[in-house]
Amino acid sequence: MTSTDEGTALRRTVTTTGLFLFILGDVLGAGVYVLAGEIAGIAGGALWVPLVVALVLALLTAGSYAELATKYPRAGGSSHYATRAFGPFAGFLVGFCMLSAGIVSVGTLALGFAGDYLGAFVSLPTALVVLVFLGLLAALNMRGISESLGANRVATLIEVGGLLLVIALGTIVIVRGDGDLGRLTELGTPENGPVAAVLAGTVLAFYSYVGFETSVNIAEETKDPSRSYPRALFGALLVTGVVYALIGVVASAVVPTDELAGSSAPLALVIEAAGIVPPVVFSVIALVAVANGALLTGIMSSRLAYGMATDGLLPRGLARVLPGRRTPWVAIVVTTALSILLALTGTIDVLAGTMVLLLLVVFLAVNGAVLVLRRDRPAHPHFRVPLVLPIGGLVSCVLLMTQVEWAVWRLGLPFLAVAALLAGVAAWRRRRA
Repeated sequence: MTSTDEGTALRRTVTTTGLFLFILGDVLGAGVYVLAGEIAGIAGGALWVPLVVALVLALLTAGSYAELATKYPRAGGSSHYATRAFGPFAGFLVGFCMLSAGIVSVGTLALGFAGDYLGAFVSLPTALVVLVFLGLLAALNMRGISESLGANRVATLIEVGGLLLVIALGTIVIVRGDGDLGRLTELGTPENGPVAAVLAGTVLAFYSYVGFETSVNIAEETKDPSRSYPRALFGALLVTGVVYALIGVVASAVVPTDELAGSSAPLALVIEAAGIVPPVVFSVIALVAVANGALLTGIMSSRLAYGMATDGLLPRGLARVLPGRRTPWVAIVVTTALSILLALTGTIDVLAGTMVLLLLVVFLAVNGAVLVLRRDRPAHPHFRVPLVLPIGGLVSCVLLMTQVEWAVWRLGLPFLAVAALLAGVAAWRRRRA
């Protein structure tokens, strides 16, 4: 074991650039590729507004992650922070919510992969596509973090290129006079006034930014987390925000709001309106984006399960690693199997909303942990965030939770109930031990 591997069973190979691309690839992609139409249906033609508001709220909580990830570079991420701040009950509750959100997200993306974008090429049973798709991603994840991030670099460049293509072609449509810039100020729908439209739209737009929190789970595999993580995190989120705002502008200006809201492949409508690039080309790009998001979220889920097992919050078997590859193979198999189950029994919209709800619970705990752990000063240097940011993060999470629909709460509450029950058992077992 080299000096860079000291204190961890995982291999430290992730650079700042690799981490930046990991976060960028995880945040950019599936959310805006699939949900832009849904957001327009809630917020109206001013699609860009909830996208910008969601970025601001995401940056508040991202500051808390930047401090804690550099202070405690552990694969357990959010669960580890909550355990240190509030004890094993909170640690398990947060870890289970985070783990559930990741598993739900992978299942959601698998359904997205099997949908309209793939349908442009071939018609296959959804169950078959889900099984093969997630099986291949698990195999890549198991092969190694370096190989997975190598695939992510290529996929990230493709999906960023796809979004830039949408922006460029949308701009061409606007310049030639075929767009309607007046829609950019149409905020609200017959069902929602302007304020309600922004709040409700922001909840869904928030899904397009989640993914930044997954990167803390590879901090243990990062060469210099104290230096690399804040740069990669804030850089990736800001780049994402600019791209999303431009996507919101061109999509709304080029495609009528009703058409945008009714499509499961909203950005393909922009490509089609331009009439320059065959829509099938964009379908390939969209499939790569969805696959990349599923791969990176699958990496997070397996590393989180591994970290929780290392902390004694999950069965120790989940901490087993392959001798040569040093990847948590048991955690990969278990989390993939659960994602397959959810994909075969759920729907995209409810699963996406449930993921956001579970993550808001996690973000509440993480923002609170920053405040509680301020007195803990480790020997190594770490990033420190102004206290106003975690306080703002707490307020924003509560605000967004008030906008979650009852249908999502109905599915999310059982997850939270199971998490609380298992957290109580885990805390009791640790006290006995």
